[in-house]
Amino acid sequence: MKRIEAVNDFVIKFANVNGSGSASANELFAKAIMRMGVPVAPRNIFPSNIQGLPTWYEARVCEKGYSGRRGGVDMMVAMNPQTWDGDVAEIEAGGYLFYDSTRPMPASKFRSDVHVIGVPLTEITNATYTDPRQRQLFKNIIYVGALSVLLDVDAAVFEKLFAEQYKGKERLLDSNVKALHLGRDYVKTHLGGAIGIRVEKRDNVGEQILIDGNTAVGLGMVYGGATVAAWYPITPSTSVAEAFQKYCDKFRVDPASGRQNYAIVQAEDELASIGMVVGAGWNGARAFTATSGPGVSLMTEFIGLAYFAEIPVTIVDVQRGGPSTGMPTRTQQSDLFAAAYASHGDTKHVLLFPQDPHECFVHAAAALDLADRLQTPVFVMTDLDIGMNQRLCKPFAWDDSKQYDRGKVMTAEELEAGKDFGRYKDVDGDGIPWRTLPGTHPTKGSYFTRGTTRDPYARYSERGPDYIYNMERLRRKFKTAGTLVPQPEVKHATQKTKFGVIYFGSTTPAMHEALEVLEEGGIHLDAMRLCAFPFPDSVPEFIAAHDKVFVVEQNCDAQMRSMLINELEINPAQLVKVIHYDGTPITARFITRAIRDILQPAQAAQQKEAA
Repeated sequence: MKRIEAVNDFVIKFANVNGSGSASANELFAKAIMRMGVPVAPRNIFPSNIQGLPTWYEARVCEKGYSGRRGGVDMMVAMNPQTWDGDVAEIEAGGYLFYDSTRPMPASKFRSDVHVIGVPLTEITNATYTDPRQRQLFKNIIYVGALSVLLDVDAAVFEKLFAEQYKGKERLLDSNVKALHLGRDYVKTHLGGAIGIRVEKRDNVGEQILIDGNTAVGLGMVYGGATVAAWYPITPSTSVAEAFQKYCDKFRVDPASGRQNYAIVQAEDELASIGMVVGAGWNGARAFTATSGPGVSLMTEFIGLAYFAEIPVTIVDVQRGGPSTGMPTRTQQSDLFAAAYASHGDTKHVLLFPQDPHECFVHAAAALDLADRLQTPVFVMTDLDIGMNQRLCKPFAWDDSKQYDRGKVMTAEELEAGKDFGRYKDVDGDGIPWRTLPGTHPTKGSYFTRGTTRDPYARYSERGPDYIYNMERLRRKFKTAGTLVPQPEVKHATQKTKFGVIYFGSTTPAMHEALEVLEEGGIHLDAMRLCAFPFPDSVPEFIAAHDKVFVVEQNCDAQMRSMLINELEINPAQLVKVIHYDGTPITARFITRAIRDILQPAQAAQQKEAA
């Protein structure tokens, strides 16, 4: 039987039970690979309950640095009898099944084309430990030790990680090192060492950092000048507020007085949280909330108020599967409609689409500037895959000389000098009016913040011409936003092609790999990564330059494709949907197969016609 042979290029998946303590051990394994200088992309697939249901941890080890899901599993660490059959079915032919062989398994539970590696983990654990919790926890470390020998990873790498984690806690350090070597010693004695997939030391990680998107957003909000956060817990966005709290405690506390120069409120619900953020934005603070799709649904009326009253608000939407409660611990890009057109009537909102934790940091800070400058709600559209999974990315950088862009804020001196102030008046054609902050001047510059129709000077009006003036100005402002948001990135194929592809956000890593695979197979695509909505002029130009453009996204309704058709008046036949929506991150294999299945018959027909 053949076996998979690969160095620094494989996928290993851990099948565990939620609440068993496996998460720490699996993360230890991924970090050890990274310490070997080999890029790794881990993903945690967990249930929406606290304990007892199946959970998986998938680590993509890839010397080339591909961080998207590849598809397929080269080695399955099967630690959950509940999911055994499905887990075994995922293994590639010639791959490896690692399992606890303490209890015999019938032959029918194995595959003839998979190499089986049995280690009696429970037997080793029970012979060493008497405490039930220790048995459970250290069994995980024992299988990590066994894997370290099978994959040829030096024990010293793990021991250094333990030393860092348990510094000053020698008892915990010693016990974990002991468990690691129990697994290593068994494999050396009984199984003969390394297998066909293994890790060799490299220097391909460089200065990259391993961080999750939610932490990056929280730090970006601090650097971007946010001083107010109001939120209500919801998976998968809760850790955004927690990260913001952690970094505010570090950077926003006056060392002399101990005064906290920030306000964080866990509200009673999403309605209260967005109301607080709108109030803080009106008062001049940089404020944000973090939520997911169900939270956006509840917030829509306040979002509409902020849009029409023109109040800066930043909303972090860490998307998950829907509708309703949907799949709280699975990922999708399914809130595009909900966010872009939140609230009733003719509303449109600015959306930013970060591709990785680095852009989560950058876009979080940029969103606060955009909200102030445009005086409108701005959404940072991440998802569970980016938000809750650690990803290698380039280090964050910040220019300490940077000045926050507060936009058109009229000062007391300007008001005193007699400068004309029309709160909802377009003075230079960009659709953005001037505003003042409360308390700027004792008698001048005050205004009613109206969610109702008004004239340019904020006086109540139900006149049709005043309403039309406001709506046309808001349209101009939205057009202006298209010049201020991050612009699309275009990558041209190595040869001229009439086919293109559009993608965005967390789809990016898998898309980059798929483009290379397709190119190697003779399918050439020009590629555009969307970074924001509204769509800049370069987007319709890209589409017009190609006969067919694939739109790759992770939702059932092809929402991005619909937005492109609706906003840019594109012929629907020109945009071909490639959709993935089972709750797992899209894979390079899925994208490659979907595009190849469509293009290869068309190419064959063209060649036949030409002949």
